[in-house]
Amino acid sequence: MPTEADPATPWRVFVTFLRLGLTSFGGPTAHLGYFRDELVRRRGWVDDATYADLLALCQALPGPASSQLGIALGTLRAGRAGGLAAWLGFTLPSAALMALAALGLAALPADASRMLHGLEIVALVVVTSAVWGMARSLTPDVPRGSLAVLSAAALLLWPGPWTQLVVLGLAAALGRWLPGDAVPDAGPALVPGDRRQGLALLVLAGLLLLAALAAPLLWPAGSLPAIGAATVRAGALVFGGGHVVLPLLQESFVAPGMLDRATFVAGYGLAQALPGPLFSLAAYLGAAALPGPLAGWGALVALCGIFAPGYLLVTGALPFWQQLRRHAATRAALRGVNAAVVGLLLATWYQPVWLGAIRGPGDLALALIGLAALSWWRVPAWALVLAAIAAGVVAGLAG
Repeated sequence: MPTEADPATPWRVFVTFLRLGLTSFGGPTAHLGYFRDELVRRRGWVDDATYADLLALCQALPGPASSQLGIALGTLRAGRAGGLAAWLGFTLPSAALMALAALGLAALPADASRMLHGLEIVALVVVTSAVWGMARSLTPDVPRGSLAVLSAAALLLWPGPWTQLVVLGLAAALGRWLPGDAVPDAGPALVPGDRRQGLALLVLAGLLLLAALAAPLLWPAGSLPAIGAATVRAGALVFGGGHVVLPLLQESFVAPGMLDRATFVAGYGLAQALPGPLFSLAAYLGAAALPGPLAGWGALVALCGIFAPGYLLVTGALPFWQQLRRHAATRAALRGVNAAVVGLLLATWYQPVWLGAIRGPGDLALALIGLAALSWWRVPAWALVLAAIAAGVVAGLAG
């Protein structure tokens, strides 16, 4: 429930997600852990079941799943303005740094490797806590636990966005045979006339994609409309977001000659080291592809372009989703999907999170201490991030 300390206002949503945007290192899977720690466990904005339902919706839609989840949470908290505030707060820090990097005004220090590895360990801690907490809530019996394990196995053996969609679809079909649970409250209406507005937003997303697909016939590569269209196509045609979007961006910017491959790879490397969504790479690409006085416009158009389809889809779907999740058939499907989501998180916990973070016994020891700090000592995730950064700076100075 909203309190004076945590009111349900767009400004408070913006401030909350700005802090997440400054401290959520580790990529999309880690973002889900940071969101759950801050908004479910600490602030109680939603419960685990609602969080998992929203995550299932975002996983099924094209676009950046973690950013869409943030938009959905912000919308449920403070209406459509809250959804916009959540996206802006989470995206602004990394997008600004990426745009500055394209202009040559920001770069990683040469001795940043220690710091970045410490942040990988923190990301592992946060994801571990999230997976464990969601597993306890969403797989409370043998059938759902078994479905989660089988989903994780499938995703580990055949990684990729299409496997993810197949697993979620099969889990939804199997949900009718899983043990039941309570019907949730549909939640407050977002704004009057939601369904009409939601349908309009979904239609607008389709029209935007059609315009982006037609853009190469109308504008030359390197022009401002071509940059916006390239990022719209990437944002609309990828499921799960994150690293999956890179081939589409490379095809859109490198293949037609808007950027050379070295510039693209440099931006990607920097994006991986920053907090917040990897889609903020679009700000770098837009500024680099349109140098000179229009670079700022290039960054802004590219950034808005890559997030626009996902934003329209999730805000358009939410009014229907709130009602659908109360229906018996939908609840049955969600029982299976939520168990599969736990399996999906378990698979990504191993690759790339575990494999990137644990390189020896010392890393595992730090991860165990961090997990105790987060789970038992109630240290917030952002404090662990700051500690990792500070330790990296000290190690760099000592070296």
